[in-house]
Amino acid sequence: MVSKHMGLRRGILGLLLGMAVSQVQALEACDGAAFASLLHPQLQADGPALAAQAYWLNRRLIQWPGAGLGTEREPAARVKLYYSGHAALQVDAKRVVSGADASLSLEPSTSELPADLARRFKFIAAGPRWQVRAADVARLPDLHRAQVWLVQEGPDGVVQALTGLQAAGALDDLYQTAEQVADLGVTAPGPIRSGYTGFKLWAPTAQQVTLCRYPNGSDRATAQEPLKRDASSGVWQTRLSGDLSGQYYNYLVDVFVPGLGVVRNRVTDPYSVSLTTDSKRSFVANLQSPALKPSAWDSTPRPQRVKTSTDMVIYELHVRDFSISDASVPPAMRGKYKAFTPFSPAGSAGMRHLQALSKAGLTDVHLLPVFDIASIPEAGCAQPVVPRAAADSPLQQAAVMAVAAEDCFNWGYDPFHYSAPEGSYASDAAKAERRVIEFRQMVQALHRANLRVGMDVVYNHTAAAGQHEKSVLDRIVPGYYQRLNARGEPERSTCCDNTATEHRMMAKLMIDSVAMWAREYKIDSFRFDLMAHQPRAVMETLQKRVNQAAGRPVQLIGEGWNFGEVANGARFVQASQLSLNGSGIGTFSDRGRDAARGGSAGDGGAAVMQNQGWLNGLVYAPNASAAQRPAADLLQAADLIRVGLAGSLRDFELQTWSGPTRRLADIAYGDQPAGYVSQPGEVVNYVDNHDNQTLFDINVLKLPRGTSARERAQVQVLGLALTAFSQGVAYFHAGVDVLRSKSLDRNSYDSGDWFNRLDWSYLDNGFGAGLPPKLDNGDQYPLLAPLLADAAIKPAPADIAWTRDAFLDLLKIRASSSLFRLPTAAAVQQRLRFLNTGPTQNPRVVVASLDGQGWPGAGFGQLLYFINVDPVAQSIELPTEAAKSFGLHPVHLSADAADKRIAAEARLDTDTGRFTLPGRSALVFVRP
Repeated sequence: MVSKHMGLRRGILGLLLGMAVSQVQALEACDGAAFASLLHPQLQADGPALAAQAYWLNRRLIQWPGAGLGTEREPAARVKLYYSGHAALQVDAKRVVSGADASLSLEPSTSELPADLARRFKFIAAGPRWQVRAADVARLPDLHRAQVWLVQEGPDGVVQALTGLQAAGALDDLYQTAEQVADLGVTAPGPIRSGYTGFKLWAPTAQQVTLCRYPNGSDRATAQEPLKRDASSGVWQTRLSGDLSGQYYNYLVDVFVPGLGVVRNRVTDPYSVSLTTDSKRSFVANLQSPALKPSAWDSTPRPQRVKTSTDMVIYELHVRDFSISDASVPPAMRGKYKAFTPFSPAGSAGMRHLQALSKAGLTDVHLLPVFDIASIPEAGCAQPVVPRAAADSPLQQAAVMAVAAEDCFNWGYDPFHYSAPEGSYASDAAKAERRVIEFRQMVQALHRANLRVGMDVVYNHTAAAGQHEKSVLDRIVPGYYQRLNARGEPERSTCCDNTATEHRMMAKLMIDSVAMWAREYKIDSFRFDLMAHQPRAVMETLQKRVNQAAGRPVQLIGEGWNFGEVANGARFVQASQLSLNGSGIGTFSDRGRDAARGGSAGDGGAAVMQNQGWLNGLVYAPNASAAQRPAADLLQAADLIRVGLAGSLRDFELQTWSGPTRRLADIAYGDQPAGYVSQPGEVVNYVDNHDNQTLFDINVLKLPRGTSARERAQVQVLGLALTAFSQGVAYFHAGVDVLRSKSLDRNSYDSGDWFNRLDWSYLDNGFGAGLPPKLDNGDQYPLLAPLLADAAIKPAPADIAWTRDAFLDLLKIRASSSLFRLPTAAAVQQRLRFLNTGPTQNPRVVVASLDGQGWPGAGFGQLLYFINVDPVAQSIELPTEAAKSFGLHPVHLSADAADKRIAAEARLDTDTGRFTLPGRSALVFVRP
């Protein structure tokens, strides 16, 4: 055994010596056109037999699911690990392994798995297990830096079976101390650090790591520095004297890549804080440097208006959408961070819009991805030439999509570097400092408008994996950062190459990144894309860490959709809707959303028109495509609307349409409970966001064709009222308050400025901009074209302005009373009561009472809110509310109230408790 160990050491040493190159050659590797070069080709191609089907469970244990090599109790006796630092493993003509530096004989493991490993690897199929002998454990770090096969042999050494291995379990065990390394990435001198510039990269499987240094973002490398490997953590590091701030760097990582061999990858730093154009080089910076801070950055206060999660009223906004079409913004600033800044005394039309929302009660602006994005060119992006064409023409979308891959627009759910600002939104992407400064200027401007800033973050996948040029993590530690299937291939259920935040260092990367954004950029809250693909335990750790880093509570919300390879807790307890009870982390609720809009987000074909919702005519106003629906469907939808208004709380009790009073958790939403959260801060209420059709567009599809433009605006406001009156976090899509349309596009992630534009002049809502992009909408063109061609559907500027002002009224009403944002389930259960319920209800009207007696900030002794979706006036008799001194909410009585019908037509007969409500109206009565 000793001789084999020495053989391996000599093999690795020879490899490293053989890879030594001259200074000139090393610098050429820093500058060459190729981002990777093959140092030692893998001699035998990976066929099906060499898929990574075996799992390292920890540093010693290995399991081979489904292998016909005995059983878990009696594994086959002769199993070895072969490895080669030069990727020279082969099975020769005699079916014997050759080319190995050495091998390790494994011993059977028949013990029960420790509980932690059984939990972590519960998703893998049964199979035999082996373990590395105790005497060989010290050899494992070198083994993991080589090509490795798991081989079963006969007594004569003939190969009977072989496979590759998935190594994350071993790496997490061997390099546990890496999780405690607090300064991965670059550390440059600053106010509290001086004397050196440090570089640290976690690359435990690398054979060599070299630092390439560049004077700026475009000139050739001027120096290369070898990094030293720390054996306990797997971190490669170096310290260089002096302050290198303002310079740039890359790494050359020599690492075995399955299927290729030993590759030298030129990569950026996964902990990059900024980069040059198109993210070609990482930037040396200390984010605490005064040179990277706008004037008064440290002294500009954060808004203090959110005391608990339920105080949040969020406006979801895309940086480019915000200003690219705003003529009040200087051309050079359009679509940029600086469009939010006070470039003139009057500012921009967009900022005036946000300031009005803030004054009315909006608390947060949530920005769609603003981290470094892989899918947006940062210089020289193409601009489509969109022809003037009919409202139902396909020509506009053809022009947009012809350059979609090279244009300046994308939603941005393609993360390249998690901890660096996106460069296309900066004034000069080539100057890495500009994106840092200008991002901070944007945050500062929003804070000065008394608006908190949230970020949409995407840690569930990377834009690329493997040897793709825009793959960063997988080219540093191949096979570790991505979640793999049973054959060792990246899972792609999220759309792209899924990450594995259940792995120690991927979780650390996410946690470190979020903490950095909160600390260095004063981000107030975070929305996690597809959060259920992450473990609950990791999200709870993140919550503690980010609060500590920021020195304040930082609210976390996210998408808790349960699907993919992690669904139903297949790999871990997820951060999903049904698994986050008691965590304080919020998830988006589809209960009230689907009941209001009708159908589901996945509807296609005719179903998108046939499946009406409570807002747009279910039963009471069927459109021409809708089949006859039973009255019970409307009653059930009304109950789900009440579920949403009650914050989807599990234990809240409601008299249901069929008669019995039930906990919301006992009301069905498909195959799930309608009520699923423990506290109101754990639910995010919405009827519209960037995904799917806008609220205006979904109502175009579902409302009766003859619905007038003003009535469509009224329906829009009813949808906004559902969110404004709901317990929990209120979430609105930017432009929903100005009837935003994407010309019926159901997935505008890459549909360009043309279909995503916002008009702060309030003259055009975007409807009728042509047929939406064919890729996601072409199958529906026969349904969409007649609607787009119907000029009567498009709102006039007066309808847009009316909706804007009605939304401001709703914000003012929500802000006027803490009863709309109760912080605990107990308070909601005690103070919220639904009226007009049960079998005899009028399901077109939802009525709720909020008891303000003795509640801080209630503002009123009692509130009664009504939402009437019927096109005509309705009267509701509430005997329990008779003889009470109700009056309309002061917002409705104001001279500048948007919906004049409420003050003019709403009536109360105090003797009987009979309330008369205008058609399609949302209103509030109050009493002292």
